[in-house]
Amino acid sequence: MNSPVIFFDGVCNLCNSSIQFVIRQDKKRVFRFAPLQSKVASVLLKNHDVVDSVILLKGEKVFIKSDAAFEIIKEFHFFWKLLLIFKIFPKFIRNSVYDFIAKNRYKWFGKRNDCMIPTEELKSLFLD
Repeated sequence: MNSPVIFFDGVCNLCNSSIQFVIRQDKKRVFRFAPLQSKVASVLLKNHDVVDSVILLKGEKVFIKSDAAFEIIKEFHFFWKLLLIFKIFPKFIRNSVYDFIAKNRYKWFGKRNDCMIPTEELKSLFLD
């Protein structure tokens, strides 16, 4: 697979909204997407410790939590790349904030019963 793949919690409303945001920003259509609950996730991530987090698979490299977010932002328009300044914070601080939000995401943003179904227009961006 040549395209980087973003794995996300398919039943999380915050995660689904974040994926919709990435799709809007990804003008070059660099990324592909798959829910963590999918068969493709179990196959492509079988040699990696899967965490309940956003995961970016880029070639053979796996990025999780804040590192994944920063790698994704690198593909966005210049304005969004300004957020990379937050990479100055140590990873344990960045990931602590990430973990706090992730721990509360269902309570704050809700949860779906099923994974998001992409529209016909976006179906080619999602892996089965």
